[in-house]
Amino acid sequence: MTNVLVVDFGAQYAQLIARRVREAHVYSQIVPSTISAAAVSALSPGAIILSGGPKSVYETPAPSLDPAIYELGIPILGICYGAQLMAQQLGGEVARTGAGEYGRTALTRSGSSVLLADWPESSTCWMSHGDAIVRAPDGFVVTASTPEAPVAVMEDATRHFSAVQFHPEVVHTEQGQALLEKFLYHVANLSPSWTNTSIINEQVAAIRAQVGSERVLCALSGGVDSAVAAALVTRAIGSQLTCVFVDTGLMRKHEGDQIEETFTRQFGVELIHVKAQDRFFDALAGVTDPEAKRKIIGELFIREFEAVARDLAGAGDGPRFLVQGTLYPDVIESGSGHAATIKSHHNVGGLPEDLSFDLIEPLRSLFKDEVRQVGEELGLPGEIVWRQPFPGPGLGVRIVGEVTRERAEILRNADFVVVDEIKKAGLYRELWQSFAVLPAVRTVGVMGDGRTYAYPIIIRAVTSDDAMTADWARLPYDLVERIANRLIREVEGVNRVALDVTSKPPGTIEWE
Repeated sequence: MTNVLVVDFGAQYAQLIARRVREAHVYSQIVPSTISAAAVSALSPGAIILSGGPKSVYETPAPSLDPAIYELGIPILGICYGAQLMAQQLGGEVARTGAGEYGRTALTRSGSSVLLADWPESSTCWMSHGDAIVRAPDGFVVTASTPEAPVAVMEDATRHFSAVQFHPEVVHTEQGQALLEKFLYHVANLSPSWTNTSIINEQVAAIRAQVGSERVLCALSGGVDSAVAAALVTRAIGSQLTCVFVDTGLMRKHEGDQIEETFTRQFGVELIHVKAQDRFFDALAGVTDPEAKRKIIGELFIREFEAVARDLAGAGDGPRFLVQGTLYPDVIESGSGHAATIKSHHNVGGLPEDLSFDLIEPLRSLFKDEVRQVGEELGLPGEIVWRQPFPGPGLGVRIVGEVTRERAEILRNADFVVVDEIKKAGLYRELWQSFAVLPAVRTVGVMGDGRTYAYPIIIRAVTSDDAMTADWARLPYDLVERIANRLIREVEGVNRVALDVTSKPPGTIEWE
């Protein structure tokens, strides 16, 4: 599989660059700027893209790149900071001109260009820079400029190096995606062969090679990710797979029924339904720290699977492999290499050290929208494929504070109301997530002629493409009013409703 490495210099758009490359049907992978030339060579990428970043090349310290990477003969595209760093390291000149450019900027072509072959003489690009390249390195031809960036685009046809001062990955740059495709197809000579079908075929082959004739367990949580992972592994090994649904008591309303309907009746998969509510609530008693809750839930999940494996071993060798629906954002957010740990996902940072299974994670390199596309290709029903994301620890991370049976039941009923009204309003597919949050505090209210002392519910609804960033959804006021009225009227234990208007960043989508 052809791989494009996106070198992350701390840019807010590094993930977006990776996604744009994938939209061109070429696989991409994000790597830290500290990666060595030897590590790059070992990955055998077809191309490298250097991302933007918040630093100046003149700052100390400033992110750099192993100079030996330029000697590997791999096509490279530098974007914004990546363009400036390339210019500086290859002998050009970057200056603090004191006249940066931010937002929409007029771009003017000059001379023959591969990247801008189909661009008009003047167009609009999206800039965000203070420094500017004022002299291109030897071997480069300047093919575009802006009022404050004399070297807005530079190209070296011999070494297959290119650099752009602006951001082609954002929609505000006219023909930005076309520029990226010119680099991928005509500079790096890569083919657009990474498709849903190729993903499925590659994973089916990898799973068969990894598993052989052994038995496999799959952790079904009710969410999109585990469902698609299960369907993909079923395609690969059929009856060797046993799915396990652990009912933690922290699932959405009617979760178990929907899972059984899909996987036992539609796919004919062997499904074991483990009712473990008591064990999860007992383990979470008195725990309020969100990271501790995630780790407890993650470990208990594994212990339940191990118990199932031991039971199955009574009839022969027990399953050695465990399938999980881990996604690329899970890996990034849980911290890897130089990435900061935002939160431990139960299926990444929450796994116990003494894990007795070998993991199969066929979706580990995919973003959520890519997973949905694969799910459709595999024939999963729309109500599963387009179900909004649900955290692995379930309602346990939507209860802010100690998790109890009472709070879980209140939140489950409240969450059902929120989602039900969102669906009735025709907004379910437009929103990335919409759900209820229960802070473990009680507030004073008045119902009828009496004083109440009950829980608040917070409505959380966000829009996003891949959960790496998100914006709060501007729900219509009449919809918010309907949700609030139903919550207070129908859900016992609730007397107050609030609306979360926080984006990501600075917040996260989930509250814990």
